[in-house]
Amino acid sequence: MTRAERRWCLLYSAVLVVLTGMPYLLGYFAQSEAWVFSGFVFGVEDGNSYIAKMLSASQGAWLFRTPYTTSDQRGIIAFLPYILLGKLAQGEAIREQLVALFHAFRSAAIFLEVWAVYRFAALFIAEGPWRRWATILATAGGGLGWALVALGQGSWLGSLPLDLHSPESFGFLAIYGLPHLVLARGLLLLGLVFYLGGSQTAPRSAWSAGVAWLALGLVQPLTVVTGYSVLAAHLILVALRALRRNERAAVLGWMRAAVKVVVVSAPMEIYNALAFATDPYLREWTAQNRILSPSPAHYLVAYGLLLLPAALGAWRELRAADPRGWLPVGWALALPVLAYAPVNLQRRLPDGVWVAIVVLGAIGAREWADGRPGRRLLAPALLLASLPTTFILLAGGARAALWPGEPVFLPQEEVRAFTWLRDHGEEASGVLASFRTGNALPAWAPMHVVVGHGPESAGLEELLPEVERFYEAGINDEFRRRFVSEHGVDYVLLGPNEAALGDWRPERASFLREIYSAYGYSIYEVGD
Repeated sequence: MTRAERRWCLLYSAVLVVLTGMPYLLGYFAQSEAWVFSGFVFGVEDGNSYIAKMLSASQGAWLFRTPYTTSDQRGIIAFLPYILLGKLAQGEAIREQLVALFHAFRSAAIFLEVWAVYRFAALFIAEGPWRRWATILATAGGGLGWALVALGQGSWLGSLPLDLHSPESFGFLAIYGLPHLVLARGLLLLGLVFYLGGSQTAPRSAWSAGVAWLALGLVQPLTVVTGYSVLAAHLILVALRALRRNERAAVLGWMRAAVKVVVVSAPMEIYNALAFATDPYLREWTAQNRILSPSPAHYLVAYGLLLLPAALGAWRELRAADPRGWLPVGWALALPVLAYAPVNLQRRLPDGVWVAIVVLGAIGAREWADGRPGRRLLAPALLLASLPTTFILLAGGARAALWPGEPVFLPQEEVRAFTWLRDHGEEASGVLASFRTGNALPAWAPMHVVVGHGPESAGLEELLPEVERFYEAGINDEFRRRFVSEHGVDYVLLGPNEAALGDWRPERASFLREIYSAYGYSIYEVGD
């Protein structure tokens, strides 16, 4: 990379930071006496969970223990970026500090990913304009999901288009609001850049790749598994080539490099495997955390824009002498295996494959348009066709920010209740509330809730009906006494979301004492 290329990466990253930051700024400007901005314009449920993790760390935690269950937890090294960020927040206005730190992290991660994508693309593409084209498409482009939306097929085959809801399948959605995934993508690509460094047969930076992926394991352990799969696909293609050309030395060189990468990065993977195998809570979390891939037809629509140029690019790389170009080919070919692996998180596994497809598409499009003046419009046409989804996401975020409503905004009265509980309640106490209230509360007060997050609330499927029963008027107090005792509930919250579950009158319960009541929200302390 030249100085001019590095300067371009910095400038482009800054543009992404500004564009993706505008909807959030609009949300803060739209706050009023009635509404408080959550800090997120999409994925609010997960966004609240990230702030809750940071808040827990600000109170002294170093291990991750989710506040979205009152079940016993041992704690695990996980979500380390949010834990470390939480350590930076202290004193007054801590909630505002945490949200600001979250978006500062998001902005910094954008710079890293853009640089990593550009460096990865530069391994295979010599021309500066095509490198820039690939970087823009890989980070801000999408598929043809916008066409499904335009045709009224937003839920085609039972799923939203991948570019509208899958941050793993493309790049922009993560950049828009999931900084740990952006950091993970950057570290994954940097590891591959190091792995591919050196000569065609003797990689020299495998140890550096291993260090990058060791750090990746602290951020997003599953993405390391994706990295291992990419290495395996590359080695298979190199081995097939060696069988045909009798190039055994090349195979051994790449195998030694891959072993070095795995040896250095494996400790965190082993730690996580043992933790999730032996910890009852983590096993339950894994069972509930289902992120499955949609129909294969969705992947064809998602990547259909680049399928032909990517196929041409793959053919060119397979015919070239340098086996390093076989890595993006192997990565793209591994997509069906990764996307439909028999695991709960199958949609996560193809993380970053869009970058490989874009690189191959750039190679193919350049080959097809080279020396043909009539085909010069191919590159801008492909880029323009990939951007409508990005504009849809930005416009949707701006709309959510400008018209306050739940869950992007919280009622001011609810925030007052949360703040009171934070200031007067005992830290890490158990709180019973509806799922919706329970999702927001730990992002404002360092408390544990019975339910509030899909994967992280242990036994959610069984607990949700019981929580609803708790707030029904016809249920006897013996059930409620037993429930609060079994689930470690110290406080019961009653607001509009809870009132919608039933017309129970808690002031008649002898085991509850009202300690807060204002603006339609009440908090009760559990007694004997």
